[in-house]
Amino acid sequence: MTSLHLHQCLPALQDLASPAGVCYCCGPSHATGLRIKSYWAPDGTHVITRHTPRSEFTGYPGLVYGGLLAMLVDCHAGWTAMAYHYRTEGREPDTLPVIDCVTGNMNINYLKPTPMGVALTLKGWVEGDVGRKTRVVCEVWAGDILTVTADTVFVRVDTAQLRNNAHARASNAG
Repeated sequence: MTSLHLHQCLPALQDLASPAGVCYCCGPSHATGLRIKSYWAPDGTHVITRHTPRSEFTGYPGLVYGGLLAMLVDCHAGWTAMAYHYRTEGREPDTLPVIDCVTGNMNINYLKPTPMGVALTLKGWVEGDVGRKTRVVCEVWAGDILTVTADTVFVRVDTAQLRNNAHARASNAG
């Protein structure tokens, strides 16, 4: 894989669209989270992030824990879907109404062990969309080695409505 320049002088998608976000993986406001930053690649088709796993995310000695890789793919693919929707609507990510997507499906293939101590590059792109659903493919690269591929579906939602519905169901169950 060729080295892709990240436009780190520009604000990340997360910082524009969700500056108060508290997701552990991608929330800019999560005090101890990973706070990944996703950017459009220069080709205008791919969304890229880089992340170097901290030592607490070691699985087997010297290898990245697979659950961390799934979390990174989940958040980055979600941001790829949201960035796509903003761009399709001709809007910047810091405009209203906010676009939110949640994971509908994620199939992940661990192709090779992912080494610790290496900056990982995640590359996501949209393969298609139908209505509220967007199919995003995501790859994880450790240097020039492809270690993970994922095929995901994200659903565009009103997160306030989802939260209210979930709390109402929880109240009725108790």
